[in-house]
Amino acid sequence: MGVCDAIRQNTPVGEPTAMSAPHLPKVAGIDPMVPVSTHTAAPTEATASAPGVFIQDRLAGWVSDLTTLHELTERLAGTSSLDDALDELLSAGAALVGAGRGLLVLEPADGRGPSRTLGLNLSHSDLGHIETLPRGATAHGRFLDGLPGADAPLACPDLLADTDLDPLCREVAGRLGYAASYTQPLSTGTAGRLGAAVWLYDEPAEPLERQCHLVGVYSRYAAEHLARLLELERTRADSALISEELLPRRLPRTPGVRLAARHLAAPGGGGDWYDALLLPDSALGLAVGSVGGSGPAAMAAAGRLRAGLRAYAVMEGEDPVAVLSDLELLLRLTEPATAATALYAYCEPGRRTMALAGAGHTPPLVTGERRTEFVETTLSAPLGMLSCWEAPSVEFTLHPGETVLLYTDGLLRRTGDTMDRAFARLRSAAAGVPKDVRQDPGAVADHILRTVLPDGTDGPGAVGEPSDAVLLAARFD
Repeated sequence: MGVCDAIRQNTPVGEPTAMSAPHLPKVAGIDPMVPVSTHTAAPTEATASAPGVFIQDRLAGWVSDLTTLHELTERLAGTSSLDDALDELLSAGAALVGAGRGLLVLEPADGRGPSRTLGLNLSHSDLGHIETLPRGATAHGRFLDGLPGADAPLACPDLLADTDLDPLCREVAGRLGYAASYTQPLSTGTAGRLGAAVWLYDEPAEPLERQCHLVGVYSRYAAEHLARLLELERTRADSALISEELLPRRLPRTPGVRLAARHLAAPGGGGDWYDALLLPDSALGLAVGSVGGSGPAAMAAAGRLRAGLRAYAVMEGEDPVAVLSDLELLLRLTEPATAATALYAYCEPGRRTMALAGAGHTPPLVTGERRTEFVETTLSAPLGMLSCWEAPSVEFTLHPGETVLLYTDGLLRRTGDTMDRAFARLRSAAAGVPKDVRQDPGAVADHILRTVLPDGTDGPGAVGEPSDAVLLAARFD
């Protein structure tokens, strides 16, 4: 490709042919203005008379290179998300090759995604211009398309002077103000092609042999790390999809009440669930529950528990105690090692009444213009904790325009507070819902989540991964 020559570096760290003096600083911010010779200088009279000085200088250079790689790989290994790892790889590679800008394209060859395009000191507009280039005319595009001979690092020292380049490539380079590039493919032996990183120079330039070797070693490690994070993100996405499929795809519509639900999935999947089903005589059954543990086992148990409750609600839904008693028996006989909580409510929207029973579950919260208070429910142990579960139900009447909030304790745990403080925070958030959105249960639920969890994640006092959480809102006309 004109003066753009492929640069392959397979020399392991520590071999004299790959390193030269003066050596790079042992910090990540390598100064690209410091000249580094690509050839070993001929021994001077002083070094000839004292060969130990020359050897010590070379050894110091190797040690510095190893220290640099160690610090960069340690920082990369500390990233736990795919996006953070991509950002770290792009910035560290720019420091290693002495470039000021760059872009990274994540595009796994298996087509399963996820795909990303991010830039270093490039605006969205700049990235858009680069993405208009024909893929076959760029080194990273040729690699991502799997074209022959495009699987090695490629240096393009003078893009504007290379007449063999696609004219559009030179036009975009001139418009964005970069004159040279260095492309590093990202791949592993098991995952195959993952993506490519491109670092851009403002003036005609080319990374030195030593810099190419360092960024090559770093990129091979980075590709392995990206492959692990990629698989983890795919697993989490699959778990989230399965978890959502185990929940209602849509909520029923019935006169007199409007429903909205929000599910905050745990990264590895969790056992929190909700349900709403139409019952005879225009009644409505509402339920929330939580299975102990996390992962696929908890999700499967939650699905079975929800299916059982639906059957019992259809048969004897007007009696919440009977529904939970049957659910207790089912859990004890079929899954004796599983602990779970549940709350079931039988609603008559026309009368704005609700009868509910809970098994070790958090109490509902009623909010409206006149009041915001928790419903006092009878204390009971969770399902599976007693030889026979039974506790009295609670009945209450709602005022027009009031909303009942059913939720799981995962929402409280996400705050990172003690339970008392978490309950107080939830009540305060419900009381502070603006009047102009109180008629929309979805807006009420969103306001509460934004208030209780301002950043959308766990609070500062939370421990471990985010908890599975459910919030079901029912507004009565």
